Amino acid sequence: MDPKAAAQRQLEGISAEAIDLSHRIHDDPELGFAEHHASENVATVLEAAGFAVETGVADLPTALAASAGSGELTVGLFAEYDALPGVGHACGHNVIAAAAVTAARLLAPLADDLGLTVKVFGTPAEEGGGGKVLMLERGAFDGVHAAMMVHPSPEDQATARALAVSHLAVTYTGTTAHAGVAPERGINAADAFTVAQVAIGLLRQHITADSRIHGIITNGGEAPNIVPGHTEGRFYVRAGTLPQLEDLQRRVERCFQAGALATGAELDISLESPPYSHFESDVRMASLYQSNAERLGRRFEPTTTSIFGGSTDMANVSLVIPTIHPTIALVCGEAINHQPEFAEWCAKPTADRAVLDGALAMAWTVIDIAIQNEERRRLLDGVRAIEAHGGAAET
Repeated sequence: MDPKAAAQRQLEGISAEAIDLSHRIHDDPELGFAEHHASENVATVLEAAGFAVETGVADLPTALAASAGSGELTVGLFAEYDALPGVGHACGHNVIAAAAVTAARLLAPLADDLGLTVKVFGTPAEEGGGGKVLMLERGAFDGVHAAMMVHPSPEDQATARALAVSHLAVTYTGTTAHAGVAPERGINAADAFTVAQVAIGLLRQHITADSRIHGIITNGGEAPNIVPGHTEGRFYVRAGTLPQLEDLQRRVERCFQAGALATGAELDISLESPPYSHFESDVRMASLYQSNAERLGRRFEPTTTSIFGGSTDMANVSLVIPTIHPTIALVCGEAINHQPEFAEWCAKPTADRAVLDGALAMAWTVIDIAIQNEERRRLLDGVRAIEAHGGAAET
């Protein structure tokens, strides 16, 4: 039987299990590095399907790697499963995880005949913790020739667009005092944030269109009649590339230093995770994915903007391994990622269809790269086909 037809027939038999996995993860949202139930659910499904599963990969308790087949060409399917604080699976990581697991299950019976080793990586803490960056640095993805995942979105897009980002934890330490009786004895750590945010607001006039600076104050003081002696915030700085990010981060840090200088508070800035890079999609694999997704009725409209304000730690993988990160559309009205309304859509039939279509489109894409000699050789040789200056460039 044609391997694509075999994969499609296999999907018919496991579609209910795929949707069940998506719903179980969705109904039990867990934050980054604490996705114990989600990672266990993924591991259980893969073990039952005959995969060799290793947990606690790269010294991360909720990371895992599962493998089937023994072919020369190794393909990694990436599962994310962390949720967002307050809004649960409003980025649809339950769909991502279920699609990756299901694609791997479709490929496993075909792997040896296709000369494949199929791997699933369960990657924690995409929402700010940089799980993939840590796994990459610690060698978890060594030997992988091609990497892919699908991400739910309001639209289908074959190539990822992502900004580089730094996640900053900012703390000011001043001196508490009675705000009414002896305010002169206080050093106001909340005022330090006020000065810093005014400076950042002014800086925004002088940054590039693909840059972003945004944050929240997580601790602004204890009571109105206490001069705040300790304040904390979390800020994201985004830019088009890692070098641009490095420059912008220095400028933002000077804004925070201004707050310390103006008030006399002490400043501490630390990174919550390693920086995420910009994304370099492998355009050849992306083209194959798009063709396969279109066979399933997916429609890819031209994007209306060249700027995308999101970021992902999958981007760091893309700088090292030929990688695709297509988005897969949910019919979700006006809802967009990171809204509670989008979280609701991620457990509806439109999301279930995205799990199944995403899994099959990825499986068919892997089959294509396995049987097309030129693509197979390119990936075995570690050659990335990336988009540069409006066209494809091999590196």
